[in-house]
Amino acid sequence: MVAETARSEGRGTSAAAASELQTLLAVSAAHLVSHFYIVTLPVLLPVLKDRLGVSFFELGLALTTFNVVSGITQAPMGFVVDRLGARRVLIAGLLVGGVGFAVFGLQPTYPMLLVAAFLAGLGNCVYHPADYAILADAMSEHRMGRAFSIHTFAGLLGGALTPVALFGLIAYVNFGAALAFAALLGPAVAVVLLLMPAPRSVTGAQSRKAAAGQGGIAGLLTPAILSLTGFFVLMALSNVALQNFSVVSLMATQGLTLTAANWALTAYLALGAVGVLAGGSLADHTQRHGEVAAAGFGIAAVVTLLMTVFSLPAPALVVGMGLAGFLSGMMLPSRDMLVRKAAPPGAAGRVFGIVATGFNIGGIVGPLVFGWIMDHGAPVWVFGVAVGLLLTTSVFALISERRAANPAS
Repeated sequence: MVAETARSEGRGTSAAAASELQTLLAVSAAHLVSHFYIVTLPVLLPVLKDRLGVSFFELGLALTTFNVVSGITQAPMGFVVDRLGARRVLIAGLLVGGVGFAVFGLQPTYPMLLVAAFLAGLGNCVYHPADYAILADAMSEHRMGRAFSIHTFAGLLGGALTPVALFGLIAYVNFGAALAFAALLGPAVAVVLLLMPAPRSVTGAQSRKAAAGQGGIAGLLTPAILSLTGFFVLMALSNVALQNFSVVSLMATQGLTLTAANWALTAYLALGAVGVLAGGSLADHTQRHGEVAAAGFGIAAVVTLLMTVFSLPAPALVVGMGLAGFLSGMMLPSRDMLVRKAAPPGAAGRVFGIVATGFNIGGIVGPLVFGWIMDHGAPVWVFGVAVGLLLTTSVFALISERRAANPAS
């Protein structure tokens, strides 16, 4: 009898682990598509300028449309996720994004580009609230940090694959094939999600009951969640500095060639992805996620300060950028665990939707701030401001942890 019970429990455990793995792979595939779609229009800018005969300002308007639509709708979409269910909302987002690129592929004109940007932005607003709501509900506690890290890594991988896939298709087939591939990618993952059995819920029944009793957005704007939103804004701003403006800043302040500066950026991005995977295991082995994040961002600030103050050879700058990327990436799973801790039961979609709006705020404000710095001949302050942002992020991580532990205060 005891042996039979043990075998039954073992089968149950194996089935639960298999269900969680299936859910994680499907949601991570959706996150890969999300970042693929985010990067598609920026990657195609040189091609679109020639094909459509428009200015970079007009193309920039399309990118702004994408970000504004996504930013405005992301927090409300969290409420939709908690009310209608994360999986069906995620499927809808994948389909809407695919339709956007299909529309532009069928009629590649500038007005249709704006329509595509609008639809892609609308589709993009579902991923953070839906993905994190599914993972928070379906993954066991002892695997949660690694699940978040794999999910984040899949998104980074999607962004990295975009230029290779699109320009490969343009080179060997044609521009229409590249758009067709983008248009079909989202619906393909949507079909997988649609055919997949509903994920095993670890906290679903209790969460849904709690969710039914939750109030509107005002009830979720606690100090803990507002602090985390500020935390996300700061992370986005420092990432804009180091990812978007480090190449021109390093060339102007350290005398690097374009090739060497791009190697430094590549090190930042590649080791950031490796850091995300390392951070998942770390997040599963500690409850002090705010302190872990504070330490990582603090050390990243010191590394960035060294690259700001001292004149360093190119190899040292590549190593420094790689280390800053690794440390920043390693903190992301701990960041996600802080948000999960602050979310009331059944409100993961809403809370992740609200705090992830910080990414959009930073993504809109950051380029203007650092572009202004570069236009005024102060490239060293790209790294200088990044140091200040990383240090402030470190402080916010500690504040967020304390408030997440007591969300109402």
